[in-house]
Amino acid sequence: MTTTETTTHPDTVVRANPARDTWNVLTRELKPVVRDPFTLIFSLVQPLVFLGLFGPLLVGTSGAPVGETLQWFVPGVLVMIVLFGTGATGSNLQYEMMTGSHERTLVAPLSRSSLLVGRALKEIAPIVVQALIIVLIAWPFGFTINWAGLVAGLVLLAVFGVGLGALSYTLALKTKDREWLFWGVQQTLIFPLLILSGMLLPLDEAPAWMRAVATVNPVNWVVQAERALFAGDLGAVQILWGWIAAVALAVVGLAVGVRAMRKSN
Repeated sequence: MTTTETTTHPDTVVRANPARDTWNVLTRELKPVVRDPFTLIFSLVQPLVFLGLFGPLLVGTSGAPVGETLQWFVPGVLVMIVLFGTGATGSNLQYEMMTGSHERTLVAPLSRSSLLVGRALKEIAPIVVQALIIVLIAWPFGFTINWAGLVAGLVLLAVFGVGLGALSYTLALKTKDREWLFWGVQQTLIFPLLILSGMLLPLDEAPAWMRAVATVNPVNWVVQAERALFAGDLGAVQILWGWIAAVALAVVGLAVGVRAMRKSN
């Protein structure tokens, strides 16, 4: 009986390269979006409903001109897109875990951190496309565009979306095989964050306790920063606080997400 021993030369070992691996994961995650762009359009139904139905109510309540109301309301709608869109992306990872696709990626010669970072960066493309569509729809109705503020606002939304997406993926990893728990936690957190951000209604006349909670709500500061940017008030202090909130969320989200991905099995 003859036995054959197979050895692998060290030079043939594929070593993990975080930058290259992140790019590979990013392009892999973007392919379904490119193949089926209708999903981007369909996800705009909710913000368009708010823009078309809630916007006129604000005009009637405030008595302000349509353009002025849109100038206040549209930035909040853009943050809403990020909040609802990236906040639910963890469900895609849960589906991959249930079908076994995620387990196959774990044994691939990829760094574990890239599996999380690449997915989180993927959220930038839908955010930018959807935000531009909403802005273009509101433009003919009196919404004015400050182009420098628009670019800075889109970058801020992207940073915020990366952090929120990373947290959503982390929640999916922590609630593996318990889809109901993912949606329970997600819905429990999303709506208080939305209401206490002032994106739909001003909080100036809200109870003192609500205003106090809003001051520590990162979504509130991102909303205020977006309003200042789109209004062209590029020196407003709200922009600084918005960037602090978005960057802090991105750092925390990526840190806990990478840690959860490394522990995934």
